[in-house]
Amino acid sequence: MSAKNETVKSKTNELRLTRLYDAPIQVVWDAWTDPAQAAQWWGPRGFTITTHSKDLRVGGHWHYTMHGPDGVDYPNKTKYLEVEDCAKLVYDHGANDDRPPMFRVTVLFSESRSKTKMDMCMTLPTPEAAEATRKFVKKAGGNATWDRLAEYLEQASTDKEIFVINRSFDAPIDSVFEMWINPDHLSKWLPPPGFAMQLIKCDIKIGGSSFYCMSNAAGMKMYGRSHYLKFEKPQDIAYTQEFCDENENVTRHPMAPTWPATMLTTVSFAAEGPEQTRVTISTECYGDTTPEELATFVSGRGGMTIGWTASFDKLEEYLVIAKS
Repeated sequence: MSAKNETVKSKTNELRLTRLYDAPIQVVWDAWTDPAQAAQWWGPRGFTITTHSKDLRVGGHWHYTMHGPDGVDYPNKTKYLEVEDCAKLVYDHGANDDRPPMFRVTVLFSESRSKTKMDMCMTLPTPEAAEATRKFVKKAGGNATWDRLAEYLEQASTDKEIFVINRSFDAPIDSVFEMWINPDHLSKWLPPPGFAMQLIKCDIKIGGSSFYCMSNAAGMKMYGRSHYLKFEKPQDIAYTQEFCDENENVTRHPMAPTWPATMLTTVSFAAEGPEQTRVTISTECYGDTTPEELATFVSGRGGMTIGWTASFDKLEEYLVIAKS
């Protein structure tokens, strides 16, 4: 089960988001509207929520408090303006007893072949407010909410834990795909901030493999290898990944000895228009995994979000440079 993300440019006072979830519409609707289920995924990574009351009807309210990882509480009172079962929600978001709503949200749900498309539009008073909210959501990691929903739906239906993250890039799909398969490009944006990447060998095709070294100015070196299981240009790449020593012998994570030995990552590309491409990353444990290793993976999803976000930011900048 996976989710795909899409940011569509429209009116300047609107922020739009589309996701495709590999789950029937009733399952997605219930995950949205049942407070017990929403508590499993609502909010950025590291946040939890407490629902005080919920009245899902026109004129009704969802009264809840979001608890940040830093201990700060964010009280919210959502007011429902339209409720169409398994089809549509319209509500005012971000209000509490002391402040008016921040923006209005319209969410449309539709199903095709047992998958559910979620179209969301956030309408703000002015273009300036929309831009400020976009920046705030990005900085706060708010878009991870919809990745967490994908993870929750997967776990609920298959009992499998996964990690999901999405980003849309202002570049054609062929250009973005090239950034993942050309070693010269890949090494420029993939490594974490402060690290350089050397691809010692790179053969990105079904059955191919790569071996690489990441190093920083302090002299730290991390080796790893990937083995490619799927390669469909320009839609999908899937590969396993393991930490290694300098002789390509499999080792464990240098800073997390209980990290799973082998991970499977799937990268999906979707054109959102001639000049925009959505990238969806889905990662899971691969092969035999102990309960301790699985717990380490689940608790590490916040760090994975930070890591991939930094790489995506670098890719966003690199695409601009490559285009010029």
